[in-house]
Amino acid sequence: MAQPARPPAGYPSQNGAGQQPYSNGPVQNQLMHSSDGQGYSPSVPGLYSHQAPAKVPPHQSSGQYNYSGSQNVSQLNSYQGPGQTLNRPPVAPFSGSPVQQTGPVPQVLLPALQNSAAISSAGSFPPGASPPVLSNWQYSQAPVSQPVGSQTSHLAHVTGTGSAQPPSSLSGNTNPPGSYQYAASPGGPPLQNSYMKPGSAPPPVTQPLAPLHPPARPPLGPPPVGGPPLIRPSTLIAGPPNTQPLLNSAANREGDATSAAGDGSVVQNSYDAIEGGGLTATPHPSPAPPNLKMNRSVGYSYPTLPPGYQNTSPPGAPGMQTSALQYPDGSKHFHQPALGTNHLTASMGGLSLQQEGLRPVNLLQERNILPTTLLKAPVPNLHEDIQKLNCNPELFRCTLTNIPQTQALLNKAKLPLGLLLHPFKDLSQLPVVTSSTIVRCRSCRTYINPFVSFLDQKRWKCNLCYRVNDVPEEFMYNPVTRVYGEPHKRPEVQNATIEFMAPSEYMLRPPQPPVYLFVFDVSHNAIETGYLNTVCQTLLDNLDLLPGNTRTKIGFITFDSTIHFYSLQEGLSQPQMLIVSDIEDVFIPMPENLLVNLNENKELIQDLLRTLPQMFTKSLETQSALGPALQAAFKLMSPTGGRISVFQTQLPSVGMGALKSREEPNQRATAKDIHLTPSTDFYKKLALDCSGQQVAVDLFLLSGQYSDLASLGCISRYSAGSVYYYQSYHHKHNPVQVEKLQKELKRYLTRKIGFEAVMRIRCTKGLSIHTFHGNFFVRSTDLLSLPNVNPDAGYAVQMSVEESLTDMQVVSFQSALLYTSSKGERRIRVHTMCLPVVTTLSDVYLGADVQAITGLLANMAVDRSVSATLSDARDALVNAVIDSLSAYRSSVLSIQQPGLMAPYSLRLFPLYVLALLKQKAFQTGTNARLDERIFTMCQVKNQPLVYLMLMTHPSLYRVDNLTDEGALNINDRTIPQPPILQLSVEKLSRDGAYLMDAGSVLFLWIGKNCGQSFISQVLGVPNYGSIPQNMTHLPELETAESIRTTAFISWLREQRPFFPILYIIKDDSPLKSSFLQNMIEDRTESALSYYEFLLHIQQQVNK
Repeated sequence: MAQPARPPAGYPSQNGAGQQPYSNGPVQNQLMHSSDGQGYSPSVPGLYSHQAPAKVPPHQSSGQYNYSGSQNVSQLNSYQGPGQTLNRPPVAPFSGSPVQQTGPVPQVLLPALQNSAAISSAGSFPPGASPPVLSNWQYSQAPVSQPVGSQTSHLAHVTGTGSAQPPSSLSGNTNPPGSYQYAASPGGPPLQNSYMKPGSAPPPVTQPLAPLHPPARPPLGPPPVGGPPLIRPSTLIAGPPNTQPLLNSAANREGDATSAAGDGSVVQNSYDAIEGGGLTATPHPSPAPPNLKMNRSVGYSYPTLPPGYQNTSPPGAPGMQTSALQYPDGSKHFHQPALGTNHLTASMGGLSLQQEGLRPVNLLQERNILPTTLLKAPVPNLHEDIQKLNCNPELFRCTLTNIPQTQALLNKAKLPLGLLLHPFKDLSQLPVVTSSTIVRCRSCRTYINPFVSFLDQKRWKCNLCYRVNDVPEEFMYNPVTRVYGEPHKRPEVQNATIEFMAPSEYMLRPPQPPVYLFVFDVSHNAIETGYLNTVCQTLLDNLDLLPGNTRTKIGFITFDSTIHFYSLQEGLSQPQMLIVSDIEDVFIPMPENLLVNLNENKELIQDLLRTLPQMFTKSLETQSALGPALQAAFKLMSPTGGRISVFQTQLPSVGMGALKSREEPNQRATAKDIHLTPSTDFYKKLALDCSGQQVAVDLFLLSGQYSDLASLGCISRYSAGSVYYYQSYHHKHNPVQVEKLQKELKRYLTRKIGFEAVMRIRCTKGLSIHTFHGNFFVRSTDLLSLPNVNPDAGYAVQMSVEESLTDMQVVSFQSALLYTSSKGERRIRVHTMCLPVVTTLSDVYLGADVQAITGLLANMAVDRSVSATLSDARDALVNAVIDSLSAYRSSVLSIQQPGLMAPYSLRLFPLYVLALLKQKAFQTGTNARLDERIFTMCQVKNQPLVYLMLMTHPSLYRVDNLTDEGALNINDRTIPQPPILQLSVEKLSRDGAYLMDAGSVLFLWIGKNCGQSFISQVLGVPNYGSIPQNMTHLPELETAESIRTTAFISWLREQRPFFPILYIIKDDSPLKSSFLQNMIEDRTESALSYYEFLLHIQQQVNK
């Protein structure tokens, strides 16, 4: 049966966002060029006379605040997060015919809308409407005969782990409209030797994660009896695959060209017109016929031909013309080496690669499948001349390196299609182009890149929309080779990652100066922690290293139950404090002297930083007016934009934004009724106001008590800020946190920063981006508003195949980040990635990137936890494994074999999903604090994939026998490279010492019978019994063992933007339980062992 047609306007969107105007609008692979001034303006209304008129989104629900940051996300408690689901509207009218799909696809409605309360919130749906939550990514659906609600949970639950939790709404939209990457070369600390910021993860922001997997089978039974805990049936919500709203209700919930400020005024948005690429960019092909069936047989392998160059394209194919073209006048040949689809081999690769990638692995028999070195991203099966030009996977990565030709094929594979980006990553090399001409496609506004086709010297064909464009005269000259007439050799066409110096037409106003405002909690509780000493001293030490120039401005606000401003006017002998006690109606006293030039007023600033920690030592004020302090900070920063850094130590208690404790300690262990949604929309509204004025807010939470990070985190999530969490921070009782704060704050203060940025992602015609994850706000359908952008933030997007990619051999993806550097330069960082298109299911599995798939599923699961329940998210993760391995078994394996079979490319999939289920964000049965769980969800949404994977599945090394064999040599240092071990107590020996790298923390476990030489020569103590209970540092000893061990630990720390604390633990250490909790393959009180989990998966797959 064909896939159900798109619902008419007013039906819930794919991510469950019902009647509300779609914040991001239906996105149907438009290359987003909009000439009508969509976007957002960083300026105060009326500041620019040339701004495009504001557009008001149609169908605005009465009383609905038009700031919704989460597009197409079920609004829970009126809370929408950046898990915005965007569906780009087609330019051509949509005929309404369903997307092609093979197999039965009846729609399965959620059982009596069990979570409808969570999914529909005030203002989200019309009275009486109970929209179903539809799946974010879905494949074939359950047979019609399957009764609604008959889908049982595939996840074995431990008795008592709790039932469904109230739907929360962490919406996480992450659709960077253009990836940006900031070169490390143009300035900014190199990644090494600078402790990067701690993953800057915003509170989880995601749209309801529709069932990660729609039910595709008859009801499943309970898991294996015996060892594993009892299974608790739980219904998964399913919906028609790829259901996307029609354009009509979409006037883009984002408020296309306008964003409403908190006071109801309209802030015009014009960046869309500047960056280019709105809804009218490219002609949108009509949808595929409803019942197009795939008649190709799904083979075990595909024909292999020797790599060759195709010099002709099939009729209508969007490939390049011949590699060498004869000019009509008979003059010289124009040769374009390996720059397009002609150089893609017809067979897509060699036999050996296929056999390895598709080799069936029996997971129940092959236990040693974990690689002994860090897993690398799979290499796309492209001709080497194209692949060598491709984007670095650390910057741009796809879950499938072989793109399915149709949505039906993608549905059949039961794998998610999406991109993971780290666009502003510190780079050691980055080509920067200063040419006044930036060559872009006239239709879709794609930047010229290595994967376009040059038809001849004067014309190039866009690799996204296939329009033929003229080569500008200036582009004919190559500044690198100083040769005229070789446009295909210019840096823009030789580098997949490049940065342009943007001319004036890419500016709405003169580039803003770097402005930094620090807001400190100085209540009695805050002074007790001693954090102010550390922060002020670190600021003093790094004042000269703040990114900026002669225009850099800085200011300070402190608060308890009142708000204190500091006048730093020239001529004053010391800073002057101004106290505002009216927190109900905050105003700014002497606004002209509160933000001052850093260079001209450095002495006053240094005086203030030296005296601040002592000014409030005798304070007995226990109240916290965080909300009014943030309102004051916003008013102070609005005229310029910039960065607000807020340090908070407790639950805000007075004024706007005051909160009450919602944590119940006796319920910590259950998955029921935990509060993952904000308790107020105050912080979200304020964040959206900040975003409209190019202000980002970074939150440093240093607290030993519950502080409702679910609510406070919104201030950073929607303003493109970051969240840092130091649990139980105290300068005396928890000194190890002091070093962590110092190191991470130094990285935070000195790392690169981009101001007033926007980002957009484009993809080849036929593909569609529909959901975004990360910290930002989507201003128009696909333009991400990033008031600040930093090199430690990651983003993710979900995609679908909107139309069949027939006759296409490759597709491309491009992200573009437009930002203002700290030096006041307007720059554009562009990344472009090219991937092959395949037509068989076996090829789709062959190109699966298991780490990227896990990362995308984790983002979707955070959304699901918030929009539905934690139990639903856990079930959906397990279903993702069951469905993909079932599809592989039934459709690809030519010979059915006993056991649990997986393609080699997905051999680690069950292990990684089990690791996610045991991670703090999703685990049950533990005593995790609610703020700690929320912070981990923030990290999932905002961390680049490499850090997310380390946090999910730690690396274990034996370090008492390190050698120089296979070691790296970096800057005259020898870095040992011990093999990675499986995360099981089986791999531990009492005779050894083991280092576990869990991303944000390092554990060094010393066995009871560890060799005396290691204990004395590395730990510097005479014997095992002398090892201190709370040891967190290794002494610097002049022994070979010590040098190797400290070099290895330092090397691990240097590769991340946060500072992992090292805990040295023994058998009787209180931290041993934390160490064992990370042994993913072992059974815990509330979770299955890896082997039990495989048995459970096998039972469901074989049904």
